[in-house]
Amino acid sequence: MKIDLSGKSALVTGSTEGIGFAIAKGLQEAGAHVVINGRTQAKVDAALARLSGAARGVAIDLATEGGSRALVAAEPSFDIVVNNLGIFQPSDFFDTADEVWERHWQVNVMSGVRLARAYLPGMAARGWGRMLFLGSESGFNIPVEMIHYGVSKTADIALARGLAKRMAGTGVTVNSILPGPTLSEGVAEMLKAEVAAGKTLEQAGEDFVKAHRPGSLIGRPATVEEVANMAVYIASPLASATTGAALRVDGGVIDFIV
Repeated sequence: MKIDLSGKSALVTGSTEGIGFAIAKGLQEAGAHVVINGRTQAKVDAALARLSGAARGVAIDLATEGGSRALVAAEPSFDIVVNNLGIFQPSDFFDTADEVWERHWQVNVMSGVRLARAYLPGMAARGWGRMLFLGSESGFNIPVEMIHYGVSKTADIALARGLAKRMAGTGVTVNSILPGPTLSEGVAEMLKAEVAAGKTLEQAGEDFVKAHRPGSLIGRPATVEEVANMAVYIASPLASATTGAALRVDGGVIDFIV
């Protein structure tokens, strides 16, 4: 199976590191013309330096309506949009203020809503497009330590399903991807105390999964490349019959048959 995205343009939001960067790298290696995004020019420039070949970057905060408008003005058309931008913040429900809920909603949900509204009509007019949302297994297994995050990811999954119905018959597919625990830079930061105490990052990751996601069938975090592989396939012409799906790269954490 050969994935060929030659001639396709792709935007990956929140892609200066972690899963987003791995997806951008995978899309570029498949031949797509990639635009990466981050909030600061320094991080965008550093990410571009890590990519081989031509890529562009835009330093814009997509958590605001103004940021989304600025991005669309600078980059008015894409064949593939991966809504990867997201944040997470452990916090007990009773200690989580409205501001935290609102920040998660704007970053994790509304950034994707605005870009879908901006880019899907052009994809439909051209008769081909791919819109992806990075959900999470937390959208099904709501984590007690960050209910606000789980709610935002449930919303992403529902948004993707609804948009897939809205785009039916246009040649545009819309799907969500559900990673489980993944060894991104954000997770590495969360585990830094254990690493400082002498564990390798991989061992700290395995211990975290066993303690907090004991239902994992692989017993370890995924790599960012493992998640990116699914995204690259779903973004390709080979996945033309897959739409409205919540595609799991969760290591079997979600205890569903389907």
